[in-house]
Amino acid sequence: MGPIRGSKKKRKVDVSENEESGDWWVEFSKGINGLLPPSQGLDKFELVFKISRKTFNYICSLVKEDMSAKPGHFSFSNGKPLSLNDQVAVALRRLSSGESLISVGDLFGLHHSTVSQVTWRFVESMEKRGLHHLQWPASDEEMTNIKAKFEKIRGFPNCCGAIDTTHITMCLPLADPANKVWFDREKNHSMLLQAIVDPDMRLRDIVTGWPGKLSDSIVLKSSNFFKLCEQGKRLNGKSVLSEESEIREYIVGDSGFPLLPWLVTPYKGKSLSETQTDFNKRHFATRMVARRALARLKEMWKIIHGAMWRPDKHKLPRIILVCCLLHNIVIDLEDEVQDEISLSHCHDENYRQQTCESADLTASDLREKLSLYLTGSLP
Repeated sequence: MGPIRGSKKKRKVDVSENEESGDWWVEFSKGINGLLPPSQGLDKFELVFKISRKTFNYICSLVKEDMSAKPGHFSFSNGKPLSLNDQVAVALRRLSSGESLISVGDLFGLHHSTVSQVTWRFVESMEKRGLHHLQWPASDEEMTNIKAKFEKIRGFPNCCGAIDTTHITMCLPLADPANKVWFDREKNHSMLLQAIVDPDMRLRDIVTGWPGKLSDSIVLKSSNFFKLCEQGKRLNGKSVLSEESEIREYIVGDSGFPLLPWLVTPYKGKSLSETQTDFNKRHFATRMVARRALARLKEMWKIIHGAMWRPDKHKLPRIILVCCLLHNIVIDLEDEVQDEISLSHCHDENYRQQTCESADLTASDLREKLSLYLTGSLP
């Protein structure tokens, strides 16, 4: 499946309370089989779903129209029909825990086929109703704020984002010849997710659906983001560094990406000057926000963490997209529950760093100019 990207349509975030949320959780928590101690059940909403009740209510409001319009006649094992909140709870648990359909069904008293159908209805609704949470900055004011936050990290001026790529691993039968296309360089079956991230770890542009064996460079050059930048329709703003120098907008990425006029990568080699070494340290600290974002994404939404058991490869990109939307919603709603989750820097364990030798001459000049600016040596 080709690239999946966010929409530019923007909507106001409505965090109004779900009318049934209070009484719903009291009853729902009583039916959870063995996960919560009875005395603590009402205090552990976040333990089950990894989000606050405010965020849960907002997500319910997003999908309410779709999930209520087509009643699926879903019911618990006791015959009680699933409410909107019940359906959202089941889907969020499946996505956030990564547990099997059977495990989630046993937890809530549902048949595994019900868990599958409800989760997919939720995914379909979210990819339609939640796309406004994944978009490139729409205003100069928003972009100016992003640049200021990046510059505060380690001094990089006019930086608009950090790019990184992660592998979503899959457990596929080796005997099936059709699965060879998904066999990557580390001898795993995987699908790629490339993301451009802002300083708040919000995903601003994503590409997914490509086989894991492809290089970061190939995936980037196949993206709409690359085309827009090459056409001068994105990252085309200028900033003055000194009386004699100005610099265009850019993003930062590791050495697996090509050095481009709008994509700054680190210096490579062992015999680096003091200025180049300092530049690389600052560059690493700046692009770490992308690593943290992808690590948090996989930690929060464990369905894409670890090896997925024989997923539908046509549906998987849509599941990845919805996990990205949920990741951004948690940030947009300033959900405090995310602060309680330990933050890792590793999202692609056991994958070696890629290296791309492609470098644009103009981009080399830009990187040199940035390096001199950061050390105070720019005329």
